[in-house]
Amino acid sequence: MEFRLNNLIPIVEEICKEKNLPKEMVIKAIESALATAYRKDFGNKQQNIKVNLDLNTGEIEVFDVKTVVEDLTSDYKKEGKRFNPKKEITLSEAKKIKKDAKVGDEIKIKLPLPTGFGRVAAQAAKQVITQKLREAEKEVLYQEFKAKEGKIVSGIIQRKEKRRVLVDLGKISAILPFSHQIKKEEYLPGQRIKVYILEVKQVPGGPEIIVSRTHPEILRELFKLEIPEVANNIVEIKAIAREAGIRSKVAVFSNEKGIDPVGTCIGTRGSRIQTIIAEIGGEKIDIIEYQDDPAKFISNALSPAKVSSVEIVDEKKKIALIKVKPDQFSLAVGKN
Repeated sequence: MEFRLNNLIPIVEEICKEKNLPKEMVIKAIESALATAYRKDFGNKQQNIKVNLDLNTGEIEVFDVKTVVEDLTSDYKKEGKRFNPKKEITLSEAKKIKKDAKVGDEIKIKLPLPTGFGRVAAQAAKQVITQKLREAEKEVLYQEFKAKEGKIVSGIIQRKEKRRVLVDLGKISAILPFSHQIKKEEYLPGQRIKVYILEVKQVPGGPEIIVSRTHPEILRELFKLEIPEVANNIVEIKAIAREAGIRSKVAVFSNEKGIDPVGTCIGTRGSRIQTIIAEIGGEKIDIIEYQDDPAKFISNALSPAKVSSVEIVDEKKKIALIKVKPDQFSLAVGKN
């Protein structure tokens, strides 16, 4: 079947729409594939083949593109420069093509389109185009999820592979490593969970997404989702301490007078905080009020234990001596 360039227009439009790819990226992939096909069957090793494709008309132009360099004098060689005949052309040769050519110019030598080029191009380029589009899809996917690093997303558990869990995020699967799993949680296929995107990296098989259920910042993102005042920075989360699956402490501060930061986060009859607790498998969350005064902040942080006194022993090393009554000791120290 003869390769008709005007047929590329609807094909490219369809690919871009179906794969959600930028049109320019697809055109470059096709031009690269056609250049490869031309170089293989009709060109030679000394040609730097570039293809221009007009998507409006379907017309194709093939060029041998070279950069103009100085003539090969003895000085040229003495300076340690190397002449690359594939990508370079000497000034004297360039002037035969373009009279006003000067060093540094780009010379485009138009090449003929041989009979049967369409058929050869279609066969040779098909595989390259497929590969380029696959790479482009991976890059688009990588950029999309790279922008979500440090955010939480909703996913569905697919299956367990040894000690890790695979989570379906819609367009791609993420890896929930054993070290980022909450010990008491059971991950069942089909279960919907929220995960924190810890890292997105590009590997040969495509983007690799590492997610977490234990990272302290998952709480910050959940607070933003469930509490408008936190999302709008009326209430600020100053610090988070977390023992995943057991207990977390979240220090909050109000940037507006008259707003109770602790009450705002807890919600009416605990409605807001209970929603967040349910999202992290029933883990207990203590909301404490942040204070600039270290002694007051430490006292708040040890709540619900009643603190008798706090003495800052060394502020630089962050050492404090806290005194509590015997009946408050176990509560202040906590489990384990």
